[in-house]
Amino acid sequence: MIITIDVGNTNITVGVFNGDEIVASFRMTTKMPRTSDEYGMLLTNLLEQNRIHCDEIQDAIIASVVPNVMHSLEGAVIKYLNIRPIVIEPGTKTGIRIVTENPRQIGADRIAAAAYEIYGGPVLVLDFGTATTYDLVDATGAFVSGVTAPGIRISAKALWEDAAKLPEIEIKKPDSILAKETITSMQAGLVYGQIGQTEYIVRHMKEEANLGEIKVVATGGLGRIIASETSMIDVYDPNLTLKGMNLIYKKQNRKSGRIKQS
Repeated sequence: MIITIDVGNTNITVGVFNGDEIVASFRMTTKMPRTSDEYGMLLTNLLEQNRIHCDEIQDAIIASVVPNVMHSLEGAVIKYLNIRPIVIEPGTKTGIRIVTENPRQIGADRIAAAAYEIYGGPVLVLDFGTATTYDLVDATGAFVSGVTAPGIRISAKALWEDAAKLPEIEIKKPDSILAKETITSMQAGLVYGQIGQTEYIVRHMKEEANLGEIKVVATGGLGRIIASETSMIDVYDPNLTLKGMNLIYKKQNRKSGRIKQS
């Protein structure tokens, strides 16, 4: 089995694969500073809760958009799992060619979301995370364009932190867009606003790319809410990034990352 660790700005999402099958997945918060021992204890405890023994993990792969957690996280994998992990970075073999002006500026999370390998191309990948990203891959497997917008949580946080009288709320779709009080009016603005943004950006990216039929695949924690409310999204795949990381791992042709004991 291999462990895939996707470090986002809000959560660290972990998946355990046995071949192509996800046998366990769980999340940790990203923003809390942790030592390698704290990460190690969290990882091993969560693995045990999922009835997976650390010795069953033969290798590890990490993708991160948060550089300041990597020293502790890599150290935890080395110390507690006895594995030297693969870290996805510019230059890692992914199966996706980057044809933008500066390929090294494309985030590891975009590269890891290798929807092309799963759904074919051309494909437009929507990731509803801390930021909402729209990544376009053509029929040859080339990453040709990306759009980055504030995520729903960023917008919500701006509302209740910068407007003194607006409360912190649960992000969910209200029964009607015709809100009659503060909380549902904020929910309507956030959710329907994101739906409108999604439909507008997807439509215009399709028109300007002129690549013919483009499959639209969504992922990310809040993607389920948006995907269920618009016909512009063809597939919602909550584990897309982890699946992409598993596929990228296979391209590295490494049998095991276990550190040999001296």
